[in-house]
Amino acid sequence: MNRWLKYFLLFIGAILLIALIYGTYQFRDRHKGYDLNLSLMNEGKGELSAGFAIADISPVGFDTWEDANNDARFNESDGDHYNDLNGNDKFDPIWLAGFQQNRPASGINDPLWARAMVLNDGKIKLGLCVIDMIGFGNDEVLTVRKRILEQTDLDHVIITSTHVHSSPDMMGMWGPDPFTRGVDEGYKNLVFDGIVSSVLEAYNKQKPAYLKFAINESDAAPLVGDTRAPEVYDAAIRLMQVVDKDTHKTLGTILNWGNHPETLWSQNTLVSSDFPHYWREYMEKGIVYNDSVYHEGLGGVSIFLNAALGGLMTTRPSDPLLHPYSKDTLKEATVEKIDAQGMALAKISFETMEKGMDTVYNSSLALRAKTVALPMVNKLFRLASFIGVFDRGFVSWGKVRSEVNAWKLGPATFVHIPGELYPEILNGGVEAPEGADFGIAPVEVPAIKSQMPGKFKFFSGMANDMIGYIVPKSQWDEKPPFTYGRDKAPYGEVNSLGPETAPILHRETLKLLNDLSKTASSLERN
Repeated sequence: MNRWLKYFLLFIGAILLIALIYGTYQFRDRHKGYDLNLSLMNEGKGELSAGFAIADISPVGFDTWEDANNDARFNESDGDHYNDLNGNDKFDPIWLAGFQQNRPASGINDPLWARAMVLNDGKIKLGLCVIDMIGFGNDEVLTVRKRILEQTDLDHVIITSTHVHSSPDMMGMWGPDPFTRGVDEGYKNLVFDGIVSSVLEAYNKQKPAYLKFAINESDAAPLVGDTRAPEVYDAAIRLMQVVDKDTHKTLGTILNWGNHPETLWSQNTLVSSDFPHYWREYMEKGIVYNDSVYHEGLGGVSIFLNAALGGLMTTRPSDPLLHPYSKDTLKEATVEKIDAQGMALAKISFETMEKGMDTVYNSSLALRAKTVALPMVNKLFRLASFIGVFDRGFVSWGKVRSEVNAWKLGPATFVHIPGELYPEILNGGVEAPEGADFGIAPVEVPAIKSQMPGKFKFFSGMANDMIGYIVPKSQWDEKPPFTYGRDKAPYGEVNSLGPETAPILHRETLKLLNDLSKTASSLERN
């Protein structure tokens, strides 16, 4: 054999070996051996205690910039320039997540928070933390969860995100270009610390408590729209108020509603938690407009828990929003619009609570949580993991670790799923449209909500992981002919792990709910 050919083959072999070693390292399991399988139940009447706390997780010390042509992309050739606040002659930005790459933050409109609740029925102790982020991977969730469990006797901690699109990139895919990771490691550690400190503070603030629940099925419908057929969404708001048993003051309030916090849209460069910020402010401090007090604040800690928003549940710049008091119509993607949206949501919340709430004085917890392995079929996601844009490991070849959670508290059930669930999987209405890639009948039936026990049914997406869109398999549509008369493929599939994601999560969630329903029946008989 020609000597040069041998050298060439050796060179190619060395490159392949290096790629194999590098890939093995990149796809390593970050939490080898971790397998969650919780089944906890308090068979007695729980004497509930609860604690709430918040921690500021706003970014600090980053370089701001001036956008010369207002395109929300940093390009010095366009006349853009940065403010070198640390004097190192280098642009050290915070990259914003949610729309295009290369969108650095130019400042802060409102703080970002980690908001935590701890519930304790005397036997089961559960922590919940909601962060103002677009998402948080399961590997990061496990890192933080382990830190918290090492310092408390909590049985479980659920970490979820509001899914806001004006927060720093915590997943990696919104850096300066498609091939550069956008996560600032120093900021990531700040978020870790904020989650831990908020949960620990809530744990230490536990007080005897009772609960109030309410649902409003329709009034929030004008505040959200569905942008992908079939138009199936749940506009209802669900509220849980946790009240101090001794003082009857509000410890915390949870709003569950499904809508993308992206009303500020893609041209915004200010760090913001979007409309959830204003809803929380008005709920805690009250609604005052033009010197008139419309509602007194509840105090305590308000938590926005996002629901099923795949599909795409959002408020676009073209969607008009009616200010609840001035009656002005707001169309542009502005701070005034997210303020009005948060105020409108708070107004509906207050009025719903004032009409009457179900009060529950003694509540026992039942908890189910399960690790699931999901195939990462998406080739772009695999490439992103290989080159380090995603920091995500495999539990076996081609599969990532994620999880589903369900818990019951008195008359309420909470389900937590790790991504942007299409609402028809939750509420019913999955279709098998002509032109879909698999040509099969709906798989994700019955609807998740129909299997949830209790009167009050809370659903949380982006929980304990962020895997992108969760699309019904019978509606999966990457190849022509396209469904519903489209001339191109819809958006969701390109940001999904793959077509088996929804069937797996649906199946595993129903198993947990079936177990919870048996538990509920057992408790009722006792």
